[in-house]
Amino acid sequence: MLTRTRVQTQEELKEAFRIRTEVFVQEQGVSPEIEIDEHEEAASHVIVSYDGRPVGAGRVRQVEDVAKLERICVLAPYRKHQAGAAIMAELESIARERGLGKAKLHAQTQAAGFYSKLGYAADGEEFMEDGIPHIRMIKKLD
Repeated sequence: MLTRTRVQTQEELKEAFRIRTEVFVQEQGVSPEIEIDEHEEAASHVIVSYDGRPVGAGRVRQVEDVAKLERICVLAPYRKHQAGAAIMAELESIARERGLGKAKLHAQTQAAGFYSKLGYAADGEEFMEDGIPHIRMIKKLD
């Protein structure tokens, strides 16, 4: 069973960082120096747990009048359990509560199909970010 948690404590934030480090740094080779960045305090973070175990994380922050969804990741054994969709739903809920009508993200191109199924559309050309091919995607929020 999946549960969504909006990060409120330092312990929960450390858990989000642990998941992100496992996925982005250990699995994908992103530099640890850039994974945890200067935007952490300004962002709202979420964790998704599967049967009580934290397995996914993401964050959202406001950039001008748009919700920027970032650092969305799920531990490898849980990627077929709808954890990613649960993260996205919670981040979009936060954006709507803030009155933001549009969301954007930089999708790793291998994950673009996942975001398309959630209503995101490619916006622009593929580009490299942290050595990984990405594409900007946007969605109008209801």
